[in-house]
Amino acid sequence: MKAKIVGLTIVAIVLIAIFMMIDAGGNWDYVLPRRLKKILAIVLTGSVIAFSTLVFQTITNNRILTPSIIGLDSLYMFIQTLVIFALGSTTSLTFMNKNVNFLISVGLMVLFAGLLYKWLFKREGQNIYFLLLIGLIFGTLFNSLSTFLQLLIDPNEFLRVQDKMFASFNNVNTDLLIISFVLVIAVGIYFWRYVKYLDVLSLGRDQAINLGVNYDFVVKRFLIIIAILVSIATALVGPITFLGLLVANVAHQFMKTYQHKHLIVGSALISIIALVGGLLIVERVFTFSTTLSVIVNFIGGVYFIYLLLKENKSW
Repeated sequence: MKAKIVGLTIVAIVLIAIFMMIDAGGNWDYVLPRRLKKILAIVLTGSVIAFSTLVFQTITNNRILTPSIIGLDSLYMFIQTLVIFALGSTTSLTFMNKNVNFLISVGLMVLFAGLLYKWLFKREGQNIYFLLLIGLIFGTLFNSLSTFLQLLIDPNEFLRVQDKMFASFNNVNTDLLIISFVLVIAVGIYFWRYVKYLDVLSLGRDQAINLGVNYDFVVKRFLIIIAILVSIATALVGPITFLGLLVANVAHQFMKTYQHKHLIVGSALISIIALVGGLLIVERVFTFSTTLSVIVNFIGGVYFIYLLLKENKSW
């Protein structure tokens, strides 16, 4: 198992080194800081999305689900569309810089998830699949509202909204990176006390309860952690729908272990490799004619269909 993690680490380091040094042309003072910000954003976002999806699939006991089903990605797009619809692209740029936009987006997404969890878990007997159903309904609602507002705004302002629809690592604010790293580290410290429960939760709800796990208490904590991390990643670079699904399932197949301490590290490394490799392809092969999220979502979507067909055959 350690050999696999070491191998993934070496591949990730090699790809990062290639990305940092390729076509630098000796302009290190200009090139390195810009590329370093991209790499830091990739490491943070890739690790957070991989971790969130892996934990989410464990507590739902389903490998074709991702946290986006709760509706946080759709809420993010609705927030961005509503701001531009209400203030206009020029006014919104003046009164709401990237830092404020980031904090408002993260705050509203976490607040939505917190209220949703509190309302659904207030009554005894509500299972997590009811939460997923309600989250799916809210996601559809936010998508519909976003589409409606996008039809009403000026076409020039719609271009501002369109920029938010796809994940971008090109213009990540250094201040946002620092804030994001601080928040993720704080959440990671809080998560550490509950990591021991993941291996047991993977056995299922009934087995976990029989083994002495306070299931509802632990799952609520994990859902809050997932909501915070997904909100941070989405607000930092934008939505990447299928990345978590892709890397979490590849990690399960490659690592072949039930121990989450290995799966989390492996999925994070695979996510970093996928994002850095994808960014190299976008910049060097497609010469910026497409975006990284389009490639990731295409590959992830094909893989999602494969998983559905595989599950259908197993039934």
